[in-house]
Amino acid sequence: MAGATPTSVLYSRLRAAWLWLCGLLLAASPAFAQSAATSAGPLLTPRQFLGYELGTRFTPHAELLRYVDHVVQHSPSQMKLQRYGRTYENRPLELVYVATPANLSSLDDIRRNNLRLAGLESGAVATKQPAVVWLSYNVHGNEAVSSEAVMQVLYDLANPQNQQMQQWLQNLVVIVDPCVNPDGRDRYAQWYNRVANQQPNASPLSWEHHEPWPGGRYNHYYFDLNRDWAWQTQQESRQRIAVYNQWLPQVHADFHEMGPNNPYYFSPAAKPFHADLTEWQRKFQNIIGDYNRKVFDKNNWLYFTRETYDLFAPFYGDTWPSFNGAIGMTYEQGGGGPAGISYTKTDGDTLTLTQRIEHHHATSLATIQAAADRHDELIREFQKFYTDARTKPRGEYKSYVLAGSSDPGQVRALTQYLDRQHISYGYATKRSKQQGYNYATGKTEGVQIEPRDIVVSMYQPKSTLVKVLFEPQAALEDSLTYDLTAWSLPYAFGLNGYALKSKVEANGSPAATRQPTSANSQPTVNQPYAYLARWNNLQDIRFLGRLQQQGVKVRVADEPFETEGQKYQRGTLIIPRTGNERLGGRFDQLVRAQADSAGVLVQAVQSGLSTTGGDLGSRSVRPLKQPNVAILAGPGVDATAFGEVWHFFEQQIGYPVSVLGTDYFNSVPLSNFDVLILPDGGYDNILTERGLENVKTWVRAGGRLIALEGASRFLAGKKDFLLKSKPADSAGTKKSNPYACLRRYADAEREQIGERVQGSVYRVQLDNTHPLAFGYGSTYYALLRDTPNYRFLPQGGWNVGVLKKNSYAAGFTGRKAQRALTDTFVLGTQDLGRGQVVYLADNPLFRAFWQGGKLLFGNAVFIVGQ
Repeated sequence: MAGATPTSVLYSRLRAAWLWLCGLLLAASPAFAQSAATSAGPLLTPRQFLGYELGTRFTPHAELLRYVDHVVQHSPSQMKLQRYGRTYENRPLELVYVATPANLSSLDDIRRNNLRLAGLESGAVATKQPAVVWLSYNVHGNEAVSSEAVMQVLYDLANPQNQQMQQWLQNLVVIVDPCVNPDGRDRYAQWYNRVANQQPNASPLSWEHHEPWPGGRYNHYYFDLNRDWAWQTQQESRQRIAVYNQWLPQVHADFHEMGPNNPYYFSPAAKPFHADLTEWQRKFQNIIGDYNRKVFDKNNWLYFTRETYDLFAPFYGDTWPSFNGAIGMTYEQGGGGPAGISYTKTDGDTLTLTQRIEHHHATSLATIQAAADRHDELIREFQKFYTDARTKPRGEYKSYVLAGSSDPGQVRALTQYLDRQHISYGYATKRSKQQGYNYATGKTEGVQIEPRDIVVSMYQPKSTLVKVLFEPQAALEDSLTYDLTAWSLPYAFGLNGYALKSKVEANGSPAATRQPTSANSQPTVNQPYAYLARWNNLQDIRFLGRLQQQGVKVRVADEPFETEGQKYQRGTLIIPRTGNERLGGRFDQLVRAQADSAGVLVQAVQSGLSTTGGDLGSRSVRPLKQPNVAILAGPGVDATAFGEVWHFFEQQIGYPVSVLGTDYFNSVPLSNFDVLILPDGGYDNILTERGLENVKTWVRAGGRLIALEGASRFLAGKKDFLLKSKPADSAGTKKSNPYACLRRYADAEREQIGERVQGSVYRVQLDNTHPLAFGYGSTYYALLRDTPNYRFLPQGGWNVGVLKKNSYAAGFTGRKAQRALTDTFVLGTQDLGRGQVVYLADNPLFRAFWQGGKLLFGNAVFIVGQ
């Protein structure tokens, strides 16, 4: 009969149903659950599990983790999976621990003994134990080959037939992070898999080799996670490094990619080396390099060493671990986002994803082998690194002191940062006069130590990291370096600090000298006339934003005043009961609760009368409107610069912001917004002549335009904007030199650095009577990465921050740049109609770690021009 089901098919279906029922019953038993890994089938290769060969497509993060889980489930005696956190987009962050069965069963004992070797935990120390190797993959999302390679690495680690690997594991605990940046990886992988041809097109002109803005390199907020190791501003970094500090591995390897026309890079690294890398660390870089070289020579693979990738700044996955006692390694494979599955290089050869996987796989195994073969030396030198740190720390300074009388919010932010780094600190026990380097003046002079000052001693396990983070001026053996050349914490946090050549007596608590830090620390006053909050730091911006979102009316003092025995500076927030009557009894509760939440001290006052200065109802006290803020984003805008602003609002102060795309910006009704922020970028193709006229019309009607870095450069010289570039530097050219154009080609790069500023610290002179500089003293430490070569604003503009002579504090600046950074405008405002333009030629939000600049940006958004 047509449509009848054959008996054989019916039998097969009944049999399948019976087997399924039996399996369901068996699965309910504990015995079955314990043996599930072995009965579920054999350990599968990546190809068998995924259904395609590695190198033929990019694996989504969820599929990557499915394979990781498969491998771990099939190796319960040798592998352990730890979910250590989640990304901003809620993707899991995982680690795989790999060891012999004996070592895996005593994993926590090995971890704790490792900390005892470092002097970070008390107890008897066993010098015989496995070395710890930590392998990090895919910190840059569109350098996606490493998370493809890690699947093969994990298979090799788990494969019981791989006798060589099993032998290496006798001497090691291997920790594998399969994907440090899942959000960026998926942004890249999903885009590529969507646009790629069925047969990969190797032509560099093909769509699949042109990743759209913002690219997959960065995390959700477009931060570069490989530059966040030292600062841990991002959620992924904080969660990862919390676990890292519980282990402190002897070796850390970080897997990357560079441009597709490059071969492969491995150690030894390029100069400059930071002076605090030990001879052993430099030597072992060469040792691991030799293991890699042998593999690459055997396979006739091209590579280079000792170029481009230095070991200087502490932000990276090779340097920060090095300053924590590890052998930090960077591996760079030619490829990256443009390479796709297949790419035709300029030399005519075709680079494939398969080749890139083979190379990262090879260096992963070579690193494991080198550590296994030399594990005894690694343990011995690791212990020596920390013993020397505790007993004979490096450098001339033995104590770093931060003034406890500085802004309490910034002091608290610093101590929280030190806690995350596992850096010990105490508090000075008595007043004393010392000789030391004063960060504020840049001179060695007599300094006064007060009882509640924070003291960071160099006699501690983390003293190498302390020296690197606090040293006033890092020794730079070669000016051709990869990144910033200055980052000292007193400058970054805007705190008064001193570096001393002697020990300072300190204890572990500020005791009674600690100032109150929250509203609840104050005596309760029933229904005060107003609450006052000083304006000094990021917490104060957060407090203001939260009050405004709750509908609380807030005012700001434009002049200093004194009331009820307390002096208050410009920028003080005044939260009066008058104007907030509609909140009724909730008013006091709201103010106190938000102050506690933000970590802000508020003072309740009973009268609006001031002893000196304007009263609380004076014309010098003006209301603050809750601003409706927009940021421009999209092609043409620097992705990381946009991300820094976006992160500031969403994660640092919790304030709503509208993101406007550059592709439709010229049709946006700007009247819906009070503040428009233009991050760094190139605006020639974004703001057309008509679009710029629309922006000016909006400003004239009362809008506030905030232009950062490249946006200020774009506006400079344009009609109606007062900012102008200075003329080209002609210093020292009294007479034309006919031979000036005769230059050696080999000197070109070194000549160019004369015009560069490589993350140097400069003292910006401030007019702190202007709202843009409220909350600051007469100077602000700026981290300059470019040369803001501008004239002072003429009449109609306000030069709020300028560089005068002798403004340099720390870092490398080329000779030509030094001349340009004299008598130069850095930040200020101009009135345009009823609105304002705020120029920030320097970015105070750079990488979110320069804490001292965040109040400037907060002033630009919330205080200026209202």
